[in-house]
Amino acid sequence: MVLMLSAAANIFYTTYFSDTKSAPPTPAQPTPQLTDLSQAQPATTTADMGLGAEPLKMRVAQAVVATIELDFGGQVPSIADALQQIERLYQPDDGQGRTFAILDAYGEATPDGKLHISMHISSEKTGMGMLKFKRTGNLLWRARIGNPGEPPAGKKELSIYLSKGTGDGSNYVLDGKRGGGSVLDVFIQNSEQRVRDVWPNGAERELTFVYSACGCPVKVLCVRAGDRTARTKEQPVIFPDDPAAVSMISGLMKW
Repeated sequence: MVLMLSAAANIFYTTYFSDTKSAPPTPAQPTPQLTDLSQAQPATTTADMGLGAEPLKMRVAQAVVATIELDFGGQVPSIADALQQIERLYQPDDGQGRTFAILDAYGEATPDGKLHISMHISSEKTGMGMLKFKRTGNLLWRARIGNPGEPPAGKKELSIYLSKGTGDGSNYVLDGKRGGGSVLDVFIQNSEQRVRDVWPNGAERELTFVYSACGCPVKVLCVRAGDRTARTKEQPVIFPDDPAAVSMISGLMKW
């Protein structure tokens, strides 16, 4: 885990986020670099948690949404705290690293005092992946990812999109190669305008972050507050398995 975090940090220190004008990935080594959010791979919501005789079958660089109700036997925790009680278990075919990552999570308390939580899971390399509830020891989700010998997903790089606020789903693509330490000082791709020029003070906008093997988007709502931004909703919890990415995003957004 320490080696993985160090590698992730090195990626961020090298570059803020991906150059979306780079060549498209080859099928053998997919990457999350996108020029159009419509290319993002949707996650499959499934009631099959892979807990029967056969685990859930996934490809490398695929995403699923696992939805579970958890009983904490008392006060229902926040989603962020609940994620700390869900153990990630990896059995990679090559014996190294992890096989999947949780991209984001959201949910709410149920009337009977349980936590209804949905987790967006992205597969990264071949092997087994599992989630276990620490409080009870019960397996919550189990998947067989790919086949031995298949290549892992390509290196993850951060891409960021800002909604235009026009209501038609259109986005600005942020050019991470040009700009300062704040998202407001980053240039719009193929433009001489910066984010501060297109994001009015006090306006709420949707930010989309892509940092996943599957190329799946993670979306949050933010308001511009002078030279900072602030999230207007605490959910979803983003990239809980990639703290280096969260630190980078938080610093850029000035959260």
